[in-house]
Amino acid sequence: MPYARLSSYYFFHFASLGALVPFWGPYLLDRGFEPVAIGVLMAILMGTKIVAPNLFGTLADWRGQRMLIVRLGALLALLSFTAGFWADGFWPMALAMAIWSFFWNGPLPLIEAVTFNHLGTRVSRYAQVRVWGSIGFIVVVLAVGWWQQQAGSGVVPIAVLLLFGGILLSVLLVPDCPHAHVAAEPLSLRRLVGQREVLFFLAACLLMQASHGAYYAFYSIYLEAEGYSESAVGALWAFGVGIEVLVFLRMHRLLERFSARALILWSLALAVLRWLLIGLFVDILALQIAAQALHAASFGVFHASAIHLTHRYFPGVTQARGQALYNSISFGVGGALGSLTSGLLWSAVGASWTYSVAAGFAALGFVAAASSKCRGPAPTGC
Repeated sequence: MPYARLSSYYFFHFASLGALVPFWGPYLLDRGFEPVAIGVLMAILMGTKIVAPNLFGTLADWRGQRMLIVRLGALLALLSFTAGFWADGFWPMALAMAIWSFFWNGPLPLIEAVTFNHLGTRVSRYAQVRVWGSIGFIVVVLAVGWWQQQAGSGVVPIAVLLLFGGILLSVLLVPDCPHAHVAAEPLSLRRLVGQREVLFFLAACLLMQASHGAYYAFYSIYLEAEGYSESAVGALWAFGVGIEVLVFLRMHRLLERFSARALILWSLALAVLRWLLIGLFVDILALQIAAQALHAASFGVFHASAIHLTHRYFPGVTQARGQALYNSISFGVGGALGSLTSGLLWSAVGASWTYSVAAGFAALGFVAAASSKCRGPAPTGC
């Protein structure tokens, strides 16, 4: 398995996320955008995940040339990102973000499918490849946090551009790997999605990501408004993902001991606690550290379990479209819903209520996951 080459893609993709999620909101604030506008722009960043992964996945399953499509997406993301340097005003920035985030978001589910095909029967080892994405996130959060404190928020788009270049270089080295042949494909994608278990699973994923909307769009702004330094903000982000790294390194053990569905339920319950700690106790550093430690559950354990179930729910020729559907429903629809909701609530009712609503999203996700009826024994990962 090309472990190092696959890991390099995850490193650069999530490193670029580490430059965007904690710092893009403050960067937009420094450029004069209002909180509602920031919420909408961050929703665009998430919203392109609704369309892009599905188009990329459909094209890949049809053409069967996933890495060629991935490389084209990486190149167009790099080229189109440069428009953001000159975008002045809401609509030019919205258009620029829509274009480059479309090509940035599209390739990820294809890489996920390629990774699982390279893993073969060792699917529980996925987290040991994905962990390099978390490491990249930590490195960049710390580096950009320090760089921004020295030189101002104008360094943020420069960092993202360099990391997009790293993504392009990494995908040029990753070899494709076709899905395993399945003798009979009795279920279409539509019929797979129509099953009760899969519907409730996707609903839980959507609501979990919706609960992260206030965190991704406003956590850095919230901390800085409460007196935390830029380096402290970066350190809190890095700490959360650092704990996540430890979880990824042991995730195969968790999946061998517990069902993926049980891990998802625990992750949703802990997400409720996390958002309440952030919203109600922002001035207590110890509780913020505890809340960031829960990132291991609300993102790390949840995502690894969800991607594991997605691989099992969508076999054979439905792989790329199944991974795309998971990404678009959760990170796309859920992320956009969370960003829009938090943007509207932030100025209207304040941070505490915004994070309380986030906790409500996670609680509804728990209900959805608990309401699903497992369709079978171990082969589905339930």
